Amino acid sequence: MARRRKGSGDSLYYYKWLDKALSDLQSARILLTWGGDPMAVAFHCQQAIEKALKGYLLFRLGRHFDGHNLTFLCRQAAACDPRFESYVDESAALNNYYIETRYPTDVPFVITETQEHKILSMAEDMFGMIRKELYDTVGGPHEIHEERRMGRS
Repeated sequence: MARRRKGSGDSLYYYKWLDKALSDLQSARILLTWGGDPMAVAFHCQQAIEKALKGYLLFRLGRHFDGHNLTFLCRQAAACDPRFESYVDESAALNNYYIETRYPTDVPFVITETQEHKILSMAEDMFGMIRKELYDTVGGPHEIHEERRMGRS
């Protein structure tokens, strides 16, 4: 079933996705620095990577990918650039932080400080690679052209 919300759909500007991803990374950094909830740190990292991958795929393929499965998104990115293969396992681990960090569970779900640092480091590394690739490639943000939106190159 398709999502419905007021206003227009998701942005077709890849750099807006990167801006939102950066905002999530900044939130994770602040929470980790000031002793915030480890679950929130992990969730913001998951969100940052989801948005960065969606921005990357929008730029490379000219289409928006719906959904939250980081492994799927990472595999789509790896089809465009083999460097993403090195992130597939980590993206699979980050998938665990999408639901479990936001809702109460009866089985304890604990994230250690060491895990928090590892999660943030991985998220920053992948985000940095994506951001560098996109901005070095095009020299700055731009709109996806209509022919790319329609699946034509």
